[in-house]
Amino acid sequence: MSSSSASADDSCLGWAARDESGVLSPYNFSRRTLGVDDVSIRITHCGVCYADVIWTRNGHGDSKYPLVPGHEIAGIVKEVGSNVHRFKVGDHIGVGTFVNSCRDCEYCNDDEEVYCAKGMTLTFNDVDADGTITKGGYSSYIVVHERYCFSIPDDYPLASAAPLLCAGITVYAPMVRHKMNLQPGKSLGVIGLGGLGHMAVKFGKAFGLIVTVFSTSLSKKEEALSLLGADRFVISSDQEQMKALAKSLDFIVDTASGDHPFDPYLSLLKIGGVLALVGFPSEVQFSPASLNIGMRTVSGSITAGLKVTQEMIDFCAARKIYPMIEVIPIEYANEAIERLLKRDVKYRFVIDIEKSLK
Repeated sequence: MSSSSASADDSCLGWAARDESGVLSPYNFSRRTLGVDDVSIRITHCGVCYADVIWTRNGHGDSKYPLVPGHEIAGIVKEVGSNVHRFKVGDHIGVGTFVNSCRDCEYCNDDEEVYCAKGMTLTFNDVDADGTITKGGYSSYIVVHERYCFSIPDDYPLASAAPLLCAGITVYAPMVRHKMNLQPGKSLGVIGLGGLGHMAVKFGKAFGLIVTVFSTSLSKKEEALSLLGADRFVISSDQEQMKALAKSLDFIVDTASGDHPFDPYLSLLKIGGVLALVGFPSEVQFSPASLNIGMRTVSGSITAGLKVTQEMIDFCAARKIYPMIEVIPIEYANEAIERLLKRDVKYRFVIDIEKSLK
């Protein structure tokens, strides 16, 4: 249990982008020394998220290089600080999109740490408590305060757990906030069938909802209906299909980050319906009449606080809900990111860190 074995000199092996090209290559760095409240985690798997693309390529203009991406982290506890009570060596554990918060504001105190008034600390490309830049899960191990870690049940595969920690929770949180989990038989529309969208379909079905998928890719129809269990598949550019669904949906989860019109989707909502936006298109535009006349709501969301995220992991384990993943070695990370940009993945890449990062 002593912290000496995890001294800051220990070499952490990772893959980092060095500049705006976003090209990843091997990179050695040190992690902070294990603190009394910290858990040191041997990373076994890390999901590839669109955030990795944005920040490796300086999409927000704030990337700090060398940048080690990855915020869908699953692994095994290798060491714990003397104050740690929730975890022990050997436990299966996860880390999501943030690794710290102020722990004192109304949001932190209300289990909504992701909305911390002073700003959460992101898992990579942010400033850590010790002043260093956080580095993510494309690496051999990570040291995180125990509060920001999730318990992964032993019988839930670590590779499957990784994408829950961003893609999964990003759709689960607004679905539960709008009580979609308590109204079986109601109708849900899911816009976009990628990492987030395919999880929204899975959760929708688990909640007993009637699920319609809206996509621009006809090639996804067969899988949406047969593998993911959606009830209907609609090509969003087909105006006849869209018209036929006017005022038929109770909820829509919009995962599309490409620019798209909003009025056609809002017209599909029943009176009082809710569109939960989780993607980041460059702008959101709609007519006030789309909201007012139908008493509709458009709401936003990012990931979630620690309590809801843990509830989602436990729900997935209990209901045997697994993301559809393509497991890849770290050497394939650059190709994976190119394929992600082309939407050529069903439906989440997961890097097998344990087997490939040497």
